[in-house]
Amino acid sequence: MKKLVKQIVGIDVAQKELVVCLGRMTDDWSPEIYAHKAFANNLKGFNALENWVKKLVDLEVSVRFVMEATGVYHEPLAYYLSDRGYTISVVLPNKISNYFRTLEVKTINDQTASHAITLFGLERKLEDWKRPNVVYKRLRQLVRERDQLIQERTIVKNQLHAEKSEAEPISSSMMRMKKRIVLLDKQELEIKTEIQAIVKKDKNTSDAVQIISTIPGIGILTAITVLAETNGFELIRNKRQLTSYAGLDVVQKQSGTSVQGKPRISKRGNKYLRKAMYLPALSAIRCDERFKGIFSRVVAKNGIKMKAGVAVQRKLLEMTYTIFKTNQPYDKGYFKRMEEMKLERS
Repeated sequence: MKKLVKQIVGIDVAQKELVVCLGRMTDDWSPEIYAHKAFANNLKGFNALENWVKKLVDLEVSVRFVMEATGVYHEPLAYYLSDRGYTISVVLPNKISNYFRTLEVKTINDQTASHAITLFGLERKLEDWKRPNVVYKRLRQLVRERDQLIQERTIVKNQLHAEKSEAEPISSSMMRMKKRIVLLDKQELEIKTEIQAIVKKDKNTSDAVQIISTIPGIGILTAITVLAETNGFELIRNKRQLTSYAGLDVVQKQSGTSVQGKPRISKRGNKYLRKAMYLPALSAIRCDERFKGIFSRVVAKNGIKMKAGVAVQRKLLEMTYTIFKTNQPYDKGYFKRMEEMKLERS
């Protein structure tokens, strides 16, 4: 008789719905998908999901819940399951999408996505999910609020500029716009003050921010954003995974000799990380010889400045990971010394 060795609950998480798939594996290592159902992404749906799983799984064998890190929509369910003592794995979306491409699936929908997540959980050894660091979670909420506020302020400023350029501008409209800008400026200052207070209160976070800020172009707010959006690099195991998580990884469509697509960044990742790297990259290109050299080499190779800028963004993001993990500040002369040592050896 076959022995049950593994049970997976694969969950495709959307804003309002959870599409769930049950899978199991016996000691002959053959995966089996045997049930699926959809639930509401709310407390009532969580209760129904838990009861449904209990009825269909073998309670004597451990059950692992596997889901993608889909923005913030997966967090309430993860917290609910964690409070009840279940084993959970939260996987980066790029891992699931890469695995999905290996399957012979022509139709992509929520059900096939949950199917793929379940198979992924059955075939791979996954790490247990831990609750996000409270400090990083609060910082993430605040830096995102600030980002949205800045976008809103930019829109209002553009509206004000357009109104001023009118042949007969309406003074009352301009007054309201100016008041909104003043209010948004005040709220941004409040958010920045709150962020600074949180960082100052937590020594580990404060130390991490200071050491990451030694990288050219990386300011305190950028360092905080990177730590907040990665939960202190909790799910990141290497630099390649980090660039993929941010959507700064390069993809190219190629098939034989007839189809040769242009390389481009995937943009299938955390948009806040990508956005956080844009201005620091411009600053690093201006003030640091190493990043200026990277930019110049890429431009010389393909003549596209935007592509060179993305290369610097990617390198900066990778550098934040290296600096955080090694706990060593950025050494501006390190690479120059390494090059000199190579020349001496040759």
